[in-house]
Amino acid sequence: MNDLQAWPPSIMPFLIHADEAALTDLAERLRRVRWPDALENAGWKFGSDLSFMKSLHEYWRDTYQWRNQERSLNTFAHFLHGGDDEHVHFIFELGRGPDPFPLILTHGWPGSFVEMLKIIPMLSDPANHGGDPHDAFTVVVPSIPGYGFSTAPRRQGTNVFAIADRWAQLMSALGIKQFGVQGGDWGSWISTAIALRQPDRVRGVHLNYVSMGFRPDLGPGTPPLSDEESKYLARAGQWRDLEGAYFAIQSTKPQSLAYGLTDSPIGLAAWLIEKFHAWSDSGTDLRDAFTMDELITNVMVYWLTNTAHSSIRLYIEARLTPLHLRPGQRVIPPCGVVRLPRELPMPPRSWVERAFNLQHWTELDKGGHFAALEVPQLLAEDIRTFFRPLRRADG
Repeated sequence: MNDLQAWPPSIMPFLIHADEAALTDLAERLRRVRWPDALENAGWKFGSDLSFMKSLHEYWRDTYQWRNQERSLNTFAHFLHGGDDEHVHFIFELGRGPDPFPLILTHGWPGSFVEMLKIIPMLSDPANHGGDPHDAFTVVVPSIPGYGFSTAPRRQGTNVFAIADRWAQLMSALGIKQFGVQGGDWGSWISTAIALRQPDRVRGVHLNYVSMGFRPDLGPGTPPLSDEESKYLARAGQWRDLEGAYFAIQSTKPQSLAYGLTDSPIGLAAWLIEKFHAWSDSGTDLRDAFTMDELITNVMVYWLTNTAHSSIRLYIEARLTPLHLRPGQRVIPPCGVVRLPRELPMPPRSWVERAFNLQHWTELDKGGHFAALEVPQLLAEDIRTFFRPLRRADG
């Protein structure tokens, strides 16, 4: 696993480098922006706040430097797995410790691999971040197909189960037989799907979100819903009514939305960043949780790779092939869950125990949907704690 030279030809080094013409085109589009109107004192109530977006636009146009961010991104080791026609982009960070444990971190929407940049060194080099070198992980951070530098699927069928199979193939190509999986948002779906399909290879599943779309087996012979579980389902339904318009559009008519997101950098930024505001523990100002550079760099990954449309198509795939367990089906590998106070509606512990081999449950006092970016130190410590006894498992 540690011998990079032993990797097969299907794994190729990759360097992020935007074409200068693309940056010139972006600068021109930012210069020619046309703004919508807004109701007085609307703030974020109806979507992305106009005053914030104008502030972000000014910073993006006059101060933000992609080439500086590009150099920072390239301090990580990037690779492609696959062929010229279809490949998966991933970061590979070798753990610094006596016996690093392999771990796949999977991002979600509206994020990207950029979500994981703070937490990667905390996991791969714990001794340099207040931890024990015995807790070191060799970290693999793939970009979901259709996101960032991974190839966009050309045909229907790239659902979370197909992506789980791709991750398993990637780990095999890296020479890794057994590993842990971790994620939130789509990363929680994909991590769960890997554990379902590869229970002998997955040592443990750590999730910082359990999706409202996930369903355990609720058929005959299972316990009736508790009062707490019924309240959770009602709360999830209310959330969808108030906040779920993005999901309805992206899971039914993403093509229509994609024209605007693909043509306008401010339109794309407003669509993505509104979720960073709504789903994070940012208080009154989004900049309390994220820097402008972090927000814009994530948008830039979508913009420069033209993946606004291919990324949101995953919502259609999830609607057609949801993560619903069949009668009697359970997720066998040990599972750990961390709950954050500003997360989207999360199920109670009993709901998770219906489907998972739950062995670890943590409730943090701060953080939201983008835990690896918002509270990386807290998340890293919980990941270390959960996997510590699993490192000693046979195999």
